[in-house]
Amino acid sequence: MDKKAPHPLFKLATELGPLLIFFFVNAKSNLFIATGVFMVAVVIAIIAAYLVTRHVPLMAIVTAVVVVVFGTLTLILHDETFIKMKPTIVYTLFAAILGGGLLFGRSFIAIMFDQMFNLTPHGWRILTFRWALWFLAMAVVNEIVWRTQTTDFWVTFKVFGMVPLTMLFAVTQMPLIKRYQLEPVSLERSEAEAGDVSKG
Repeated sequence: MDKKAPHPLFKLATELGPLLIFFFVNAKSNLFIATGVFMVAVVIAIIAAYLVTRHVPLMAIVTAVVVVVFGTLTLILHDETFIKMKPTIVYTLFAAILGGGLLFGRSFIAIMFDQMFNLTPHGWRILTFRWALWFLAMAVVNEIVWRTQTTDFWVTFKVFGMVPLTMLFAVTQMPLIKRYQLEPVSLERSEAEAGDVSKG
């Protein structure tokens, strides 16, 4: 079944909604209740995204699986460590996938970002390398923050620090994307080329 392009506000709600819920529930109660609510919110967001678009990006699926697994461990063992390590695991996993792909001549960033761009092979390699380093850096930052700061600070940084920083990093990659973007073939050009072939 063909996937449908989601409304920007809907896409924003499914991606950031669970994180905002996690932040507010933690502020009103505690991390364990917030973790349980966060898990439910993430699953609902995935289901809603599929029902509306008939498609869920790979990154969202991987993140949701890790959230459920580490969230469950957090609740069962009553140990905050697992949910705090979740971003580290996700970022490290993405960095390993991208870096490993480069070693074998593959640029998996196109799959992870759901084919959002159409770049030259060289452009994909550069973008993949940059995002691999970024994910690795964010994994290190998360480890430093949760091990040295309070739980409330970590939650706040996770929602209002990591997300904006990642968005800012994505914006800084636009010059690279524009530089290596492949120009789409226009309808007029395609028809003209088809006509030339038929005339030949």
